Amino acid sequence: MRPLTNAPRAFDARLRNWVDEHFDEQVSLLQRLVAIPTDTPPGDTARHAEAVADVVAAWGWQAERHSVPADEVQAYGMRSITNLVIRRQYASGGPVIALNAHGDVVPPGDGWTHDPYGGAVVDGRLYGRASAVSKSDFTTYLHAVRALEASGLPLRGAVELHFTYDEEFGGLKGPGWLLAQGLSRPDYAICASFSHAVVTAHNGCLQFEITVNGKATHGSAPKTGHDALQAASRILVETYQQAQALEAVHSSIDGISHPTLIIGKIDGGTNTNVVPGRVVLKMDRRMIPEEDPVQVEAQVRDFVQQAVAGLPGITVSIRRLLLARALRPLPGHEKLVASLQAHAQTVFNEAIAAVGTPLYADARLYAEHGIPTVMYGAGPRTVLESGAKQADEHVMLSDLKGATQVMAGLLADFLVADAAQAAH
Repeated sequence: MRPLTNAPRAFDARLRNWVDEHFDEQVSLLQRLVAIPTDTPPGDTARHAEAVADVVAAWGWQAERHSVPADEVQAYGMRSITNLVIRRQYASGGPVIALNAHGDVVPPGDGWTHDPYGGAVVDGRLYGRASAVSKSDFTTYLHAVRALEASGLPLRGAVELHFTYDEEFGGLKGPGWLLAQGLSRPDYAICASFSHAVVTAHNGCLQFEITVNGKATHGSAPKTGHDALQAASRILVETYQQAQALEAVHSSIDGISHPTLIIGKIDGGTNTNVVPGRVVLKMDRRMIPEEDPVQVEAQVRDFVQQAVAGLPGITVSIRRLLLARALRPLPGHEKLVASLQAHAQTVFNEAIAAVGTPLYADARLYAEHGIPTVMYGAGPRTVLESGAKQADEHVMLSDLKGATQVMAGLLADFLVADAAQAAH
């Protein structure tokens, strides 16, 4: 990457102007992507991937379609996953930069005042499910690359656009699958964000399915059975006590506070007049980057078992559903941060921070392969501002345009072959 200086470069303005001049086209593209449902569940996302491939084909670009085998997808709990890799190869000698955004999204839910698939633009906001997280960054990254190539600058290295479709399930069949299959090995990665800042770290997550087994019996004779719900209530009480204790454990990373623990779903019983013989709890344990997942899992298993110890006729099984490791900064990430902050200062006329986030995302999967990774894209100051995963999710058009201009500048920093010559 070229050394960052405060000296203006004529081509930086050229990149920003291209984004500005083609912004109506970018907004139309985002509306088209929002209009194609990719709700997960059910997780039938191949149609969206085909639409993206058709878009770039009209530009003369080729999208590699990497379909995850159907049996793997079904075992995973989804219906179809076609991951896209779009490689833009320039002269040799430069780095390979991967840009990743995910197209799957949680279902809209209730409470919308705008069509969740309509892409309505009202008061400078584009509304729709995934408009903020992260179909917006499909367009951020695509138009940043288009601006770079339209500039006529001498380029070296490569950009790989990774558009994947299982972030809501943990990313293992998206970026995790592409990397495990050896389909990509970039030098740097930037992943879709939901924040105005540069995200350099995020929490990890463990999820468990806890099955409490007892013995069902008629409600008129409860003592002849073993009440699984009564046993599960002990686990619930202990879980919330553990969660409160976690508030005293603090991360040293700005933007990340403390670990969290919730029970997100409960299923059990057969009827009103039957003592429950089986109850299933779904647990989510968020880990700050300083925690060891092995130790955390052992602690969870221990307190769950201890909560029901000694109850006659009760057994508990604990199945890990997900291990998402935390994103931690790797050497080289600071170059990405410096470039993004420098261009954001110019575009937004304000300094943007480099912070952590309590969420977890696909970014961790690149870092697990030793790739310096940050998260940046079109996003609000806070997740709640955008309504992400809530009713009336939206992206500010000013953020969408600005993030695209920032990304174009970053790509120029890393991929322009001779910045000094190009400046003239």
